[in-house]
Amino acid sequence: MPADPSPGLAGETPARIAGTPQRSAVDRAPRVSATSAVEVRRSTRRSRTVSAYREGDRTIVLIPARMSAAEEQRWVNVMLDKLAAQESKRILGDSELTERADRLSAQYFEGRARPASVRWVTNQNTRWGSCTPAEGSIRLSHRLQGMPEYVVDYVLVHELAHLLVPGHGPRFWRLLEAYPRTERARGYLEGVVAADRLPHLPAARGE
Repeated sequence: MPADPSPGLAGETPARIAGTPQRSAVDRAPRVSATSAVEVRRSTRRSRTVSAYREGDRTIVLIPARMSAAEEQRWVNVMLDKLAAQESKRILGDSELTERADRLSAQYFEGRARPASVRWVTNQNTRWGSCTPAEGSIRLSHRLQGMPEYVVDYVLVHELAHLLVPGHGPRFWRLLEAYPRTERARGYLEGVVAADRLPHLPAARGE
């Protein structure tokens, strides 16, 4: 899974996701989501960091005041996913990962992608996953552990597609379009890259 040379939010300095909430005396009036218990607080003192925490049955997201509405929504989604991942402690073992890959192959590729092995590795710091088609082996970065299931599934589907098409040509991307949460998963990984400077995104269409 090749690295994307230009990850991050367009026009946005990469923000760091902080684990500990910090309230600012100049926070503007909070914005409350009408569809979920999410409260967004903007601060003029906050220039680069984005943080989130639970407060009872609400989720508080703290962002810089200069963020646009689109950037706000994007970071809210990233932070909600990140909190959910942190709260989910269960990590799939290699055998479960293999079973998951088999199910995904059956669901999206009619079982045509048949990996010989699927396992976690700790030596992939610039890729989320990799595949050796000749051996039928798929390796996922341990940094994916604890992320939302749909993100792990996306990386698995990406590597399964490489068992059928080695490169990133049009045929490969047509295969990947079968997975309905591709864009959301890529958006999540892009947010993680920008926030924590973790491995880069898979190659984008046309690269």
